[in-house]
Amino acid sequence: MLDISVLDKVINKTVNTLEKSKEEIYQISESARTEYERVKRELARTKEKTAAIILKVDKTQREFYKARLQLMKVDRDFKQYNEEEIKEAYNQAHKKQLQLLELQEQEKMLRLHRDYLERHLITIKKTIQRSEELISNMTMAMRFLTNDLETLSSQIGEIQQMHAMGLSIIKAQEEERKRVAREIHDGPAQSMANIVMRTEFCLKLLEKDPTKVQHELHCLMDLVRKSLKDVRKIIFDLRPMVLDDLGLVPAIKRYIEQYSKDYDIYVETKVIGRERRLDSAVEVALFRVIQESLANIKKHAQANQVMIKIEFLPEKINIAVRDNGRGFDKNKILSEKNRKGFGLLGMRERIQLLKGSFKIKTAPGRGTEILLSVAAKND
Repeated sequence: MLDISVLDKVINKTVNTLEKSKEEIYQISESARTEYERVKRELARTKEKTAAIILKVDKTQREFYKARLQLMKVDRDFKQYNEEEIKEAYNQAHKKQLQLLELQEQEKMLRLHRDYLERHLITIKKTIQRSEELISNMTMAMRFLTNDLETLSSQIGEIQQMHAMGLSIIKAQEEERKRVAREIHDGPAQSMANIVMRTEFCLKLLEKDPTKVQHELHCLMDLVRKSLKDVRKIIFDLRPMVLDDLGLVPAIKRYIEQYSKDYDIYVETKVIGRERRLDSAVEVALFRVIQESLANIKKHAQANQVMIKIEFLPEKINIAVRDNGRGFDKNKILSEKNRKGFGLLGMRERIQLLKGSFKIKTAPGRGTEILLSVAAKND
């Protein structure tokens, strides 16, 4: 058996370690924030200096250009200028060139420093974000671990619930096998035996009174048709071929068509959203729940109108089955184990296995509405 006290010690030790690590990460995060603010301020100053030096470079370039034009003019009209003026033109052009080169070098250094600060700022920001994620994850881990025995107890309860659900599924499968075996025995098997007897009778009539063979063959044909119809109904109940071939909505419509003919109950189907194929397990589960809902309506609700709404959303599918019947006391029915809650528990278990939601809205005299929702990506 699992020693809970040992598990507690391990959990406490792990929590303490996580707490220390969390504190260290928090300190790293705070240091990174301080550095982030410092670099941010330095980057702002560097950008201001860069903008100012760019203006100086532009101004000096214009001045250098004017000095060169003056120098070119002096060179062209050399004889019109004295030695002092010529020397001044050369000196001025050379001075502006040196100033421009110096300012361009300063601009280059400032741009490099600005780019470095921007990259450094991004790195620090990522460090802060990562530390925040780590702190959040560690907080969640600590919260999970500090719930220790309560969580463990809850998990054990869930395991037991899943175990019970598995047993109920096995039991339901066995009940379904018994029902199918009984239907085959009472229907097609009896009909096949009758067909064999009728066939033997036809063979004897051929020898004694051939004129009556035609009538017997017609009766035999009717019996074969009836047997074929029974077999098809059993196959449809087991697994509608249209469900595999065309999908959920066509299978439901086919079932509703026959259902309305057999029981004189008006059923309206409304499909919202773009109809699409779903995972096979999802389609089967949803079809069975709707099938069981309609069976309950026929047996218990005394309803004459049913609305089935199927809503296709990008990530899930919602279904509502509503009737105008007499309704029932939900809590009372679900607590009556012998009646098996009208099959409601089995319907709920099917949806829970798909990690969906299952709700029942009903009250005596107010009809019943079954609401279910499951994740349903494209098949």
